[in-house]
Amino acid sequence: MAAARWPPPADAARSRSTRHPSDQSAPHPRFYQPPGRPVAGAHLDPNLKQLLDRRLYLPERSWLADPGRCHAAGVPAQTTFATKPALAAEMVADALDAGLAARWVSGDEVYGQDPRLRAMLERRRIGYVLAIAGNLRVGLEGIDRDVADIATGVADRHWHRYRAGQGAKGPRWYAWAWARIDDPGPEADDEGEGHGYRWLLIRRNLTTGELAFYGCYAPKPMPLAALVKIADIRWAVEEVFQAAKGQAGLDHYQVRRWRAWYRHVTLAMLALAFLAALAADQPPCDERHIPLTMPEIRRLLAALVLSPRRSTAEVLRWSSWRRRHQATARHCHYQRRSQP
Repeated sequence: MAAARWPPPADAARSRSTRHPSDQSAPHPRFYQPPGRPVAGAHLDPNLKQLLDRRLYLPERSWLADPGRCHAAGVPAQTTFATKPALAAEMVADALDAGLAARWVSGDEVYGQDPRLRAMLERRRIGYVLAIAGNLRVGLEGIDRDVADIATGVADRHWHRYRAGQGAKGPRWYAWAWARIDDPGPEADDEGEGHGYRWLLIRRNLTTGELAFYGCYAPKPMPLAALVKIADIRWAVEEVFQAAKGQAGLDHYQVRRWRAWYRHVTLAMLALAFLAALAADQPPCDERHIPLTMPEIRRLLAALVLSPRRSTAEVLRWSSWRRRHQATARHCHYQRRSQP
């Protein structure tokens, strides 16, 4: 592939911009996307949820196979192709090496299907609950079977109803089943004995019957409720990403170069961490109001600092009114859905 001129002329922006191949049909020639797709990691604890690290995934054929195109976009010459799970493994390893106290990792199917990522976590004795596809084969009682086939044979008495955290409209109830799998995994020794415990976790929607599957590992025995709780972390991760996009402009970039993308994403992560710290460091509020959320804190900062056209008392009065009505709405939703 020939190297493109940089920046591309307006009439060539569709074919020569830094858009991902799936974005080439976008009509506006002035907006640019980064060379690839972002991979980010989030750190969650009960009080503070924030983005931890970021990597830019570069497609091998459309980018890294074209040195001229990479040079024009400022991609470092030593950059080599890495899959998204490999980038995730790098971020997890860097965080652990820096002293982050983490016990669990959760992710979607892209990461759950990768044996190298699972191997790295098991070597470090880090538990994981990773989503997997229904056609993944695991060993159960000495027989390799698709996890979807295993789910069809689960008896009714083996399904357990657990609440997978709180949603926007109340508790999320599912039926759960699990089985200890004898797949030795990537960390088995010569005798086939692994260093830890592995389970297949199955989630069933109580309304639609839709199934979801998770591959689980822990260095010591865990109850089903603990694995369900970690599986729910994925919802919190999605909430962090949505907050980063909606409140800190994580995806509002119009960049042409590698360094510009990293600068923008790093500043967005810093802004999100600032909002998250303010939201976490607040005194308890009464039952008639919800706590200050990141959107509300951002709204207050904009009204009081960036455009102080109204009095402080008026701004705070409107904030109290919103939080009171949000508390009422949440209470009604939770009361209606408190039981499945």
